[in-house]
Amino acid sequence: MQPRPLPLSAFALATLLPLPLVALGMVQGGLWLWLAFLYMGVLTLVLDQLLPLTSGTAEDAEFPGANLLLVLVGLGALGLLPLATWAIAGHSTGDGTLDTGEKVLLFFAAGFWLGQVAHPAAHELIHRPGRGLFRLGAAFYAAILFGQHASAHRLVHHRHVATRDDPNSAREGESFYRFARRAWIGSFREGARAETALRADRPGLHPYALYLTGSAAALLLAALIAGLPGVLVWTGLALHAQSQILLSDYVQHYGLTRARLPGGKLEPVGLGHSWNTAHWFSAALMLNAPRHSDHHVHPLRPFPALRLTEDAPRLPWPLPLACMLALAPRLWRRALAPHLARLRNSPPGKSTTDTAA
Repeated sequence: MQPRPLPLSAFALATLLPLPLVALGMVQGGLWLWLAFLYMGVLTLVLDQLLPLTSGTAEDAEFPGANLLLVLVGLGALGLLPLATWAIAGHSTGDGTLDTGEKVLLFFAAGFWLGQVAHPAAHELIHRPGRGLFRLGAAFYAAILFGQHASAHRLVHHRHVATRDDPNSAREGESFYRFARRAWIGSFREGARAETALRADRPGLHPYALYLTGSAAALLLAALIAGLPGVLVWTGLALHAQSQILLSDYVQHYGLTRARLPGGKLEPVGLGHSWNTAHWFSAALMLNAPRHSDHHVHPLRPFPALRLTEDAPRLPWPLPLACMLALAPRLWRRALAPHLARLRNSPPGKSTTDTAA
């Protein structure tokens, strides 16, 4: 029997539940902050391992509430950033401020949610038709000081994925730390270049002007909330979220390259050019981002309808756990080596080769 697809309510519950826990933690501290931190940092890994169910695919289904959920997550993220900055850098109540340990818990709980939930939602928003949805996604990336992602992901990454022309495709043997620097700088530069080429004959502001203005406004708001400590906390949360975005890119494309066809052109983007994971709770929490191959082949497909097929490369770990492994380069290389070797030895005709691009 084929597994049933996750209902939209499962995505909503998994993604939105941490927000009230974080909000209560900002006000009351203690248990609520521990619950928020454990939800984001531990529960996902435990549930994925205890119940390794693979959700099915909703073939040809309509998802009228999907965009609404994306909007709620996007607005929640834009609200969480200033509130968390206030709670960590400027919060004071009659009972005193949160203690240092509580502020650390809040920082990591909020940062994990921004990177593992808000980013997948913003990623979906910048792919959705409709100017308003795109602007909300781009506003989130500008708020975390990473506005270039709204341009580079669509115009560079999707076009050049699994080639050396894509700064966000990790090469075999490359550590995450070397990749992160190359990807951040490269995505900024190549995204700007792609947007400039698109707007050669178009009036209006360059999108990068809007991204940079949005980031400057975010830091100004942080300064108004709590001065220099507010700017530092906001920047720290932004960097925390950025690191998770870069970790996801690193893990989901590590070592996979597109083959050269006899005529010299690259093969089309296929299912074999992204790593996937088949764990249900992290899929719900991350809005099916672990079904990455299908997203690259069908970038406009709504997240509840993304498919996980047998001929797409799979990692044996949930995506959050794979990202943790990637922080230890030697361990990561040893862990991935047999999986890359298996793909190289797969029968011809499958798009899972590792031929040099």
